[in-house]
Amino acid sequence: MRPGRLSLLWKIWLSTSVALTAVFAVTGWMVQNHALESTARSLEEEAQTSFRAYESLWRGRAETLRSVASIISSLPNVRAAFGTRDQATIRDAAQELWVKISDELRETAFFLVTDPDGLLIVSLGQPPQASVAPSWPIVRQARVRFPQQVSGVIVSGRDLIQIVLTPVYVDTQRGPALINVLLTGYTVNHLVAQRFKEATGSSEFLFLSQNRVYASTLNPRATQALIPASALTAGDTRVSDGVNEYVMLRRDLIDLEGSPVATLCIFRSFETARQRIADLRRNVIVVWLLAVCVGLALTWALARRIVEPVKKLDRAASEVARQNYNYRVSVGSGDELGRLASTFNSMCESLQAARRELIRQERISTIGRLAGSIVHDLRNPLAAIYGAAEMLIDADLSPQQVKRLAASLYKGSRRIQELLQDLVNVTRGKSAPAEICRLREVAGAAVESLHSTADAQSVKIEIKIPEEIELPLERARVERVFFNLISNALEAMPGGGAIRIAGHPGEDDVVVEVADTGPGISPRIREQLFQPFVTHGKKGGLGLGLALARQTILDHGGDLWVESEPGQGARFWMRLPLVRPSEVAGVSSAAAASP
Repeated sequence: MRPGRLSLLWKIWLSTSVALTAVFAVTGWMVQNHALESTARSLEEEAQTSFRAYESLWRGRAETLRSVASIISSLPNVRAAFGTRDQATIRDAAQELWVKISDELRETAFFLVTDPDGLLIVSLGQPPQASVAPSWPIVRQARVRFPQQVSGVIVSGRDLIQIVLTPVYVDTQRGPALINVLLTGYTVNHLVAQRFKEATGSSEFLFLSQNRVYASTLNPRATQALIPASALTAGDTRVSDGVNEYVMLRRDLIDLEGSPVATLCIFRSFETARQRIADLRRNVIVVWLLAVCVGLALTWALARRIVEPVKKLDRAASEVARQNYNYRVSVGSGDELGRLASTFNSMCESLQAARRELIRQERISTIGRLAGSIVHDLRNPLAAIYGAAEMLIDADLSPQQVKRLAASLYKGSRRIQELLQDLVNVTRGKSAPAEICRLREVAGAAVESLHSTADAQSVKIEIKIPEEIELPLERARVERVFFNLISNALEAMPGGGAIRIAGHPGEDDVVVEVADTGPGISPRIREQLFQPFVTHGKKGGLGLGLALARQTILDHGGDLWVESEPGQGARFWMRLPLVRPSEVAGVSSAAAASP
C-alpha cells in the first residue's frame, strides 16, 4: 500500500512504532555495549587483582624460603654440624630440622645442602629431577653475591624452579669462611599452578619458557592454542584459544642474575561474563519487546483518540461539500481539536447566513433582470399593437388597410402569447409535444417576422436549407431560437450586411449554420455567451435569449455553439438529431392518428 493512501491513524501508528523500535533498539545496543565494556574492564581489573594476588603469593613463598633458610643457617647447632664437614653429621642435622618445618612447606618445597663449589651433600623434601645431580653450577655462579641470599627462577632440564641460595659461614682465624650453601625452593608444576588458581579466584596460569610449558591450569588444547600469546606485547590483553576469549596479563620470571628466563601468563576467561551478557541481552530483548508492545498499544489508543475528532471534521467537510450546511460537529474537548470543531460549526453557520443572503439577493436580481428581459421582448409586439390600434382609431382606412392592421394586431398579440407561454414553460420546466416540421419553414417563419427590420437596415437574409429536411421539433421554441439568432445578428449590423442560414444534413443529424457579416464577438464574451444575463453590443435586453435558445436545442438532443473572430462576423452552429428518442413513440402515434 502506498504511504499516500494510508489513513492518518495508520500513519501516526506506523511512524510512532518505527520511532519506538529505533529508540529501544539503540538503547538496547548502548546498554549491551556498555555492559560489554564494563565487563571487559571488570575482567581486566580481576586479572590485575589475580596478578597482584599471584605476586603476593609468589613473594610470600620466596620470603618463606628465605626466612626458613636464614633461620636454619643461623642456628648454632647447624653451624656446628656443618663445620664438621662430615656429610653424615650434616645430613642428620638437616633431616632433624626438616622434620620441624611446617607440613605445607614440606609438601611442595625441597631442601638441599651443597659445599661452596656446588657439590651436593644432602637432598630433602620434594627435590626436582635435577637435584639428584652431584653438582649445582649455579652455586658457583652466585658466590659473587654472597654473603647475601640469592633468589630467582631457573630452568633445569624439564623443571622450572624457584630457588633461594643461603650461604652458611663459620668464624675462623682468617675471618668468616663459607662452609656450605643451603639451597631451598620448589618446583613450579601443575599442583603449584592449581593452588595459584584457587587462591586468585579461578584465574588461569600458564608457566612456559621458549614455548615449552612447565605448568598450566588450562586444558591441553587451550594451552597449545595460547602459547603464541606469550610473545604478545603488553598492550595486547585480549586473546582467544579458538573457543573462549580471555583477558591476559604477562610477566617475565627473573633468574638469579636478573635476566628473564621464563614467562608467566595469567588469563581471565570471558565465558562467565558472556553468560551474564547473554542473560542481559535476553532480558533486554524481553523488556524491549514488552515496552514496544505496550508503547504501540498506548500509541494506537492515543492516536485513535486524536484521529476521531479529525474523522468527524472530515465527515462534516464532506457534508458541507454536498451543500449540507446544517451539519454540526460535536465539541467534546477544550483543546485545539475542540476549538477547531467549534470554529467549523461557526463557519457552517456563517455559510448558511451568507447563502441565505446570497439567495435572497440573487432572487431579487433575477426578478429584476427577468422583468427587464420580459419588457424588452414585449416592447416590439406591443409597439406594433399600439400603432395598429392607434391607426384604426384615428384614421379613415380602407378595408384592405383595416385587414392589414388586424393581421398586425393578431401577429403581435400572438407573439406576446408565445412569449408568455415560453416563459411559463421555462419556469415550470415543461415542453410541448414535438411534431414533424420542415426545418426550412421554421426558419422562414422567423425570417418573415423580422423581414421589415432587415429591409430597413439593408440586411440580406438568405436561407439555404433543403426542403426535404423534416425533424421532430417543438415548432414554436425552435422558431424562437432562429428569431433570437437573426435578431442578434441584425442588431450587430445596423449599417447593413448579410445573414446566411444553411442546413447540412448528415446520417443521424442536421447541422444548421447561422452566419452574419457583422463585427464578430469578443473572445472575452464568447466563453460566457450562453450564460443567462450576458449580453454584448445590444442597446436593450439582458441576455436571456441565447441562454434559452441553447437550452431549447439541448432539450431536443442537440447542441448550440458559436465560432467567431473579431472583424470576421459570427457563426452559430446548431446540431439537431433527425429523430429524438424520447419523441419517437409520440410522433409515430400522432402520425398514425392523423387522417
